[in-house]
Amino acid sequence: MVVRPQWEWRFDGAEGSVLSRPVSPVFTTQYDAEQWLGEHWRTLAAQGVQAVGLLHEGVQATPTLTLPLI
Repeated sequence: MVVRPQWEWRFDGAEGSVLSRPVSPVFTTQYDAEQWLGEHWRTLAAQGVQAVGLLHEGVQATPTLTLPLI
């Protein structure tokens, strides 16, 4: 059995509260996760996401990024 690393986004709303929705897809590579964010950040911002953090196996792997206002 091959265990693949898991990468997923944590979405923060107003005042840094972690949002339960939307839910991030799970990715097998950091590259795929970052590419997905590049394609979907506008939709996320429209849904109230103000910042994101990339988690690797449940631990934040990158600095928190603030999404631009749209």
